[in-house]
Amino acid sequence: MGEATCHRSVTGLLNPCTKMSPACHRRLPEIEWSRMNVHLIDGTYELFRHFFALPSATDKGGQEISAARGVAVSVLSMIEGGATHLGVATDHVVESFRNDLYPGYKTSEGVAPELLSQFPIVEEVLDAMGVVVWPMVPFEADDALASAAAKAAQDDRVKQVLICTPDKDLSQCVVGTRVVQMDRRQNALRDEAGVIAKFGVRPESIPDYLALVGDSADGFPGIPGWGAKGAAAALSQYPHLEDIPKDFRTWPPSIRSGRRLSESLFSAWNDAVLFRTLATLRLDVPVFNTVEDLRWNGPRPTFAEQCERLKSPDLLRRVTAATSRIVQPT
Repeated sequence: MGEATCHRSVTGLLNPCTKMSPACHRRLPEIEWSRMNVHLIDGTYELFRHFFALPSATDKGGQEISAARGVAVSVLSMIEGGATHLGVATDHVVESFRNDLYPGYKTSEGVAPELLSQFPIVEEVLDAMGVVVWPMVPFEADDALASAAAKAAQDDRVKQVLICTPDKDLSQCVVGTRVVQMDRRQNALRDEAGVIAKFGVRPESIPDYLALVGDSADGFPGIPGWGAKGAAAALSQYPHLEDIPKDFRTWPPSIRSGRRLSESLFSAWNDAVLFRTLATLRLDVPVFNTVEDLRWNGPRPTFAEQCERLKSPDLLRRVTAATSRIVQPT
């Protein structure tokens, strides 16, 4: 497989609140906070979501701040709920190394300046709050989340890694019930069984799946004639593109229109491999040395100033209260 990535497109983020099928989710159990859970938060998704959900608000200089304030409050609510180890990834710049691989890949064109201008603000606010932030350049936020999930899962002290986003691209990172996706809006999670239920393929086949069906959000079209049903039928039998036999006559009957799909795939083979590269998340982004780096230990001295800018004294009060309840590890 290609060495690159997977991320959602800016266009897709314009409708970040799309509901997912209930069959593909499981209601969240009460989380056992006494053991270490690692929460990895898609800051880009959260910023877009709050930008379109909240009324406008500006600081003293006229800079839009509503979405950044909303994200800060949202992350704080996780801490108040017992989250101890957190990391937030953002697309500091929308364009990434993938734009060099494929000219049609998503850009910041068409994104409201009032939204783009809040990326550095939310990064500064969360950092001042004491939360680990990964502002991605030239990688994407999803690359940081994937890298952090893979590294955290290697630590035996970690009970579960929760990737907080409904983004389908991150489904490739799911491992059993140990690394899962968490949709906080739906209060639901997607484990490996949930990925299979939704897409018809295992997590490791998600990049191949997206290569075939395309991802309009990220700006690549997929392979002509291939839809979700055909891709799921093929990849459930042959997990990766290279596993698919060129002779369609050897394909099982569950893969319909075999001749047409085979001709389409193998006549556009280079495109398929490229699209999979675009859809494959990187696991080599520098994120942290140890999961203890993600432990929240309270805000920095600059946090009060950030709260004043956000016109949110209540945020400062709540963070101060949360800090008083911190239990240091023994």
